[in-house]
Parts: sequence; structure tokens; C-alpha cells
Amino acid sequence: MVQQPVSEYHLAVFSSQDTEPTMDFRLIARLLVPLLIVILLQGCAGRDAALREDALSGKSVHAGQQADVDFDERFSGEGELRTRRVTATAYNSLPRQTDSRPNEAAWGDTLEPGMKAIAVSSDLLAMGLTRNTRVRIKGLPGTYRVLDRMPSRWSNKIDIYMGTDRRKALEWGRQNVEISWYAD
Repeated sequence: MVQQPVSEYHLAVFSSQDTEPTMDFRLIARLLVPLLIVILLQGCAGRDAALREDALSGKSVHAGQQADVDFDERFSGEGELRTRRVTATAYNSLPRQTDSRPNEAAWGDTLEPGMKAIAVSSDLLAMGLTRNTRVRIKGLPGTYRVLDRMPSRWSNKIDIYMGTDRRKALEWGRQNVEISWYAD
């Protein structure tokens, strides 16, 4: 029987004294480290894709968090789903923008910073955007509630409540947006 020459690498990896070959720890590390890196990168890519998908769908839930869905945040209803393009401005609950009760809306609801509320023009009220109707505003996350109404001089217009953040309201300015709601 012809014996083949054994390389130093072969001697380092397989011990000739053992009956079963044993692998060197460095070889195992060289094989497993790239595999672990690939697995981690795939996991991160999946997490990033999930975050991008949530951002596009208007959700604000990050990986590892449980979604706290308030009844007011769900957008569903009975009746016909309506969509309309309107002019949207923003308003604040500041004394110089309203009367002596800046946190009180037209129907007596109390507005608090952080609430997602809108005021609507009277023609939109007639179209089914009545008090407490849930409204989606395309391009903005979440669901807004109709909690205020605008003076009769306005038509086809909503006013988005932005708490006491005057700068945010000024940055919003006047925009044309698409809104959706369920009408009875």
C-alpha cells in the first residue's frame, strides 16, 4: 500500500493520535463566523424592511414594540367610504387664535395637545363629516376625529389641530390633501 504524503495543515486539523479525526477550533471559527454574519445581516435587513413598511402604512410601531391600538385609532366603519380633496390648514389652542376658552371646541369637546382632531367646514358637515367621525388624511399617520367646526365662510376645508405648537402649524401652512371617512 502506497502511503500518500500528509501536509502540515492536515496534521494540524486531524490528530493522528486519535481514532476519530478532530477539527481545529480555528477552522470551526472560520466556517461559522461568515455564516453568523450572513444570518445577522439578513435579520437586520428584514427588520429594516418591516420598519419601512410600517412608516409607509402610517404606523409608528418599532421592532420589538407591541402596537397599542386605541379604539379611536382604528379606521373602520359602517356605511359608504368617501374620499375627497380638501384644503387643509392648521390651528392651535392659543388665546390669540380663538376666544377666551382656547381648549374648548365648538361642540364642547376639550382639546388637548397630542390629540388628533380636526375642524371641518359646514359643507363637509352636510356630507357626513359629523362630530366624532374618524378621518384619514393622506400623507399623515393615524386617524383624526372631527371634534370642531369652522365658521360658515369656509367651504371644502379642514383645520388640523396641532396643540400649542404654533411653529408646527405655520410650517404646515395651507395644503391640498385627500381625506377619507365612512358616511352613514
